[in-house]
Amino acid sequence: MSSALLEWSQEVVIEIMGEERMKTGLILLAFFFKIGCFTFGGGWSILAQMEQEFVNKKKWITKEELLDLVAVGKSVPGIMITNIGMLFGYQMAGWFGGVCAVIGIVLPSVLILSVITFGYDVVKNNYWCHCALEGIQAAVVPIIGSAALSLGKEVFRSRKGQVICLAVFLLCMITDISNVALVILGVIAAFLGRGVKRHGIS
Repeated sequence: MSSALLEWSQEVVIEIMGEERMKTGLILLAFFFKIGCFTFGGGWSILAQMEQEFVNKKKWITKEELLDLVAVGKSVPGIMITNIGMLFGYQMAGWFGGVCAVIGIVLPSVLILSVITFGYDVVKNNYWCHCALEGIQAAVVPIIGSAALSLGKEVFRSRKGQVICLAVFLLCMITDISNVALVILGVIAAFLGRGVKRHGIS
């Protein structure tokens, strides 16, 4: 009886979501769980893995689309990479894909931290753990840098992107304007630039 009920529930779920979406969602769950277990350095290093897997290998999205997801994910409240994962998953497989992506990202950290918490006093003063963390820090920097350079090329292809990026960088370095205000200014500048281009104002 329970076996028949399980088969029936699976058929209902597949019928509601679609077999293709369900398959894509499970692929996203497996991928994000895998990189969540072995990727260090936070959201940007995971972003580098997303670019390699979904832009270069699977061709599911373009670099420009991934940059759009990054812009939205960093602009809304919450953890950047979970926001990006949710948006990407939803784009690929609806709400089921979004939930699978977020679970895949979060679950490894929850499991690993739960285990480390029990033996934290031993780990924090362990010489070999300290050496391993130093090696991880050294390896993470070029991974994050490669993601920034690879995705940044798409931004710098347009003169408008170059001007906005340079202006915001200078404002960030020489003023105390908050990052939120700089993002808003960047959005306004982009809209103004698009309006000028559309109406042919010289």
